[in-house]
Amino acid sequence: MSVSNIDNDIARTAGGSVPSALRRNAGWLAAGVIILVLLADQIMKIWVKTHFYLGEDLELTSWFHLKFIENNGMAFGLELWNKLILTFGRIVAVALFIWALVRLTSFRELRTGFIVSVALITAGAAGNIFDCVFYGVLFNNPMPPELAVAFPPDGGYSTWFEGRVVDMLYFPLFDFYWPEWMPGVGGQYYEFFAYIFNIADASICVGVALLILFYSRDFSLAFNLLGSKEKGNAAEKSETDRKP
Repeated sequence: MSVSNIDNDIARTAGGSVPSALRRNAGWLAAGVIILVLLADQIMKIWVKTHFYLGEDLELTSWFHLKFIENNGMAFGLELWNKLILTFGRIVAVALFIWALVRLTSFRELRTGFIVSVALITAGAAGNIFDCVFYGVLFNNPMPPELAVAFPPDGGYSTWFEGRVVDMLYFPLFDFYWPEWMPGVGGQYYEFFAYIFNIADASICVGVALLILFYSRDFSLAFNLLGSKEKGNAAEKSETDRKP
């Protein structure tokens, strides 16, 4: 079923029809999406962490593997800032997403698919925070081929807020060697989509893709609505303060 069909009965403009029951319960739907993504993400990560040794690669098909790696930084393994700054930055970002999401669910002008997209992004960002905050204390980090255990008697491999993010989804769709005559890359090996990620990362990517492809109008409208509501609240507070 296409996204347009999903939103067919709930899409509306500012002067449109009365929202459907699904739109009225958008807040519960967003909460359900976040909980489901977080559960799926953490169950998968804990299973891989305790059943795979670091670097183990399980080939399910030629184009889909489960390969256990750990990411100490941002997306695609980047390490641009101090780990603690990165973790607290993620927490602040998720808090802002949740604040915005709570407010957005009250605006009937926004389509349900837009709310779900924001919920997917929020859930993905929150999923990776769990790893950073807790995994350094909850798990050890033995040398391969030993497996990690939860609640090790000698303590975890790091401290609170300095855990590493678990990645495992690997899609080596195809690979080849560049022809020798190609300048700069001739003879080099190339693998298409060599990135390894997790369910939380996928949730963020799907949410962003939905926003770009289907909900750009709602994205602009959401900013305008949030801005007008804040101005309205400020004006109301100012008027209250002026009353004797």
